[in-house]
Amino acid sequence: MGKAILFSAPSGCGKTTIIRELMQYFDCFDFSISATSRQPREGERDGVDYYFLSHDDFKRRVAAGDFLEWEEVYQGTCYGTLKSEVDRIWDAGRVIVFDVDVNGGHSIKRWFGTDALSIFVMPPSVEVLEQRLRSRGTDSEESIRKRLARSARELEEAPQFDVTIVNDDLQRAVQETRTVIEKFLNE
Repeated sequence: MGKAILFSAPSGCGKTTIIRELMQYFDCFDFSISATSRQPREGERDGVDYYFLSHDDFKRRVAAGDFLEWEEVYQGTCYGTLKSEVDRIWDAGRVIVFDVDVNGGHSIKRWFGTDALSIFVMPPSVEVLEQRLRSRGTDSEESIRKRLARSARELEEAPQFDVTIVNDDLQRAVQETRTVIEKFLNE
C-alpha cells in the first residue's frame, strides 16, 4: 500500500485551490478523480474534473462494489471515489491526493489508517465562507443556502482530522500544508 493525502472542507474553503498549488510542488502526487452523478458545470470535462455518471449508472456501480467510498451529498447528487482510481495511481507508484467531502474523508482515513494524512481546510469565518460561495457565481441561492447549512455541520468535524489548516491567506495556508505533507511523506 502506498501513501495518500486527503483534503476535506466545506464547499468554498479553498481546498481545491490549495491542492492545485501543491500538485505543482510535489511531483510524486497524482489526483484521484472523483465520480459524480451531477451534471457538468461549464468548462468541466469528463475524466479530468470528475467522472460524470448518470444517477442510475452511479447506483449500479455502488451495487457492484466499485466505490471505495460514496455519498449522496444532496438528494439525487452522489459523489464517490472509484477503487479503480486508487489502483491506477498506486500502480504508477505515486501518492494519491483526494479532494473529498467530510464524510468521504472519514471513510478514506478509516480505510488507509496511518498511510493517509487527513487535512481539514477551515475558512477564517462563516461570513467569509458565504462571501466566497457567492463570489463564485456558479450556484443558485438555494444551492448556496444548502451548502452553508451543510458547512455548519462539517466545520464541527475538523478535530477528527490529523491536521486543520485555516485558509485566511492562501500562500500561508499552502506553505503550512506543504510543511505538514513533507513531514508525513518522510516518516
